[in-house]
Amino acid sequence: MSSVRVDFSNCMSEFAGGHGIDSAELESLYPKLSAAHEAVHQKKAQGSLGFMELPYKTEEAKKISGYAKKQKAKFDDFVVIGIGGSALGNIALQTALNHPYWNLLSKKQRKNCPRLFVPDNVDPELLKSLLDVLNMKKTVFNVISKSGTTSECLANFFILKNALIKKVGIKKWQEHIIISTDEKKGYLRELADKENIVSFTIPANVGGRFSVLSPVGLISASFCGIRPEKLLEGARYMDRKCGSDIVKNPAAIYAAIQYLMYWKGKKINVMMPYSQALKDVSDWFRQLWAESLGKKTNLKNDVVNLGPTPVKALGVTDQHSQVQLYIEGPYDKVVTFLSVEKYGTTVTVPATKARHYLEKHTLNELIKSEEEATRTALTKQSRPNCTIIFPEISEYTIGQVFYMLELATAYMGELFEINAFDQPGVELGKVLTYGLMGRDGFEKEKKEIKEFLISKKNSKYIV
Repeated sequence: MSSVRVDFSNCMSEFAGGHGIDSAELESLYPKLSAAHEAVHQKKAQGSLGFMELPYKTEEAKKISGYAKKQKAKFDDFVVIGIGGSALGNIALQTALNHPYWNLLSKKQRKNCPRLFVPDNVDPELLKSLLDVLNMKKTVFNVISKSGTTSECLANFFILKNALIKKVGIKKWQEHIIISTDEKKGYLRELADKENIVSFTIPANVGGRFSVLSPVGLISASFCGIRPEKLLEGARYMDRKCGSDIVKNPAAIYAAIQYLMYWKGKKINVMMPYSQALKDVSDWFRQLWAESLGKKTNLKNDVVNLGPTPVKALGVTDQHSQVQLYIEGPYDKVVTFLSVEKYGTTVTVPATKARHYLEKHTLNELIKSEEEATRTALTKQSRPNCTIIFPEISEYTIGQVFYMLELATAYMGELFEINAFDQPGVELGKVLTYGLMGRDGFEKEKKEIKEFLISKKNSKYIV
């Protein structure tokens, strides 16, 4: 079977020089890394790390796949109403595994699957423009919020629901809705039960940014012809591969390399796929890494603000925009390449009348050459980099890499001695928004932010 692999050679001092990691440094971390592995699995056994259970929920994957198979031909468009962890995984799956111009293909070319839209923002122009292109009578909406109360999700839902009722009527709008939310509580669960709307459960012990292999990501994927069973099969394979032998555990080694680099001042992790299909995996990873690891914590009795900063790049596009910084800028970065050994197609550069060195070569050769050249150039300048290698891009390998990076994030939390599964920094912005929007119970926050805005009204620092 095709196995995703991690090559961390160019992070070691033999290749990256003084900015690399000595073998002795890595080996000295193994006891702490083993303890992190044990701690993660203990939390899994206690039932608090639901993302580790998702690869084994095969019956639910079959249920979702069967439902999508029966329903997808009825609709021209599938719209995901969600934000953050309720949207980024959906986008990454679609970009990675389907035609890059999916929405421009005919229904026949899409094998009777709908187009996919994920308006993951509350920008008014974005939503209004979406309404301009949808035929409501042929559209299904997947409303995703674990809490069932996410303000951005509900705002977009109320607007789209209103437009839907105008087109299909008060008695039929429910047939165009799928709800993914908590099993027992929240506005969306109450609505699903009251209106008899089709719904799927987001497990209570699965956080949003770890939910791509739950119904959050699998429903839209199934409607668009992606096989959820193969995604979970890949994740199960990676779970087995990430056993207690730390030296052979790719998630643990990736976490170890990033952890050691962080304390060497390499606090920026650039993820750079050399595949257009993997560009949104970087987006998904950016949330996973930032929201999980950016924390204020007590370390050795001092308050410390921790967190490696994830940055997305794309090869070869960003060789022409960011790589100059990475090669000659500050020594504060470690680059993670996403590398594909076998692309899904081969394109040859045709011969020309005036012979050219590119003719009869393929774009496959060119993108691989540019990838290797960039990796070598970075290494020669003592810029640490590692590579996650995909034998090919498939449901099986995508399932592997999602699970591997989620597990690596859990290990990083243990190494940093932080909670990788909360997001207290996000909550302040949420409650202040509730205050500004007039939600009951948030009058104090409304007063607080109003006073702050008034204090800046006539600021001398506005030019």
